[in-house]
Amino acid sequence: MLVAAAVCPCPPLLVPEVAAGAAPELDTLRDACADALGVLAAARPDLLIVIGAADHEGRGPHPEGATGTFQGFGVDLGVRLGRDRGPVADRPLPPSLAVGAWLLARAGWAAAPVEGLAVGAPLETERCMSTGRDLAARADRLALLVMGDGSACRTLKAPGYLDARAEAFDAAAARALAAADPEALSALDASLAYELKAAGRAPWQVLAGAAEEAGLGGRLLYEDAPYGVGYLVAAWS
Repeated sequence: MLVAAAVCPCPPLLVPEVAAGAAPELDTLRDACADALGVLAAARPDLLIVIGAADHEGRGPHPEGATGTFQGFGVDLGVRLGRDRGPVADRPLPPSLAVGAWLLARAGWAAAPVEGLAVGAPLETERCMSTGRDLAARADRLALLVMGDGSACRTLKAPGYLDARAEAFDAAAARALAAADPEALSALDASLAYELKAAGRAPWQVLAGAAEEAGLGGRLLYEDAPYGVGYLVAAWS
């Protein structure tokens, strides 16, 4: 059963070495993510699964000990998902899970074993929900770290340019996350999310499936759109 969840955005800029001189601009966001991870640890889970979106080659499960790197973003920095379990499959963590691994390392995570699951951003809502239900059955006390951004179309300089629909989409997601409302999360339009480049939609709907019977409460810890991308942080417990 799901006992806690943290929802965090996954821009590589969260990592100060990647952000370089712009690193202080996201300090408030980093602090909110740390607070959300604190809720996970306090829930005393048996298992933590980090969920994020990925391109085709990165999709699927990633075992504890899997590694990733930020070399693709110009920084020679590696991360590991949870504890070192010895040799693992030679498949790097996708960026969303690498950022999650970095957040866990920064928090000194030691509360439970960690696994990763990467899903495709276009994954249909019902398949997301079904995946979440399956995850909820994995452990008596399951926690999820859900990595995903909102729309990337909030300003003219945003990665997806300005789209008038983006602000309302992000606001609906924020309300659902604040209320820990699986039904409202599942109602987010997958096609619209894809058009708005909201890669968090699929991971959020995996969370919705896992939380259907959990009866959790939620808190929204951060809501903003720096760089024209919607970033949301929430904690469910």
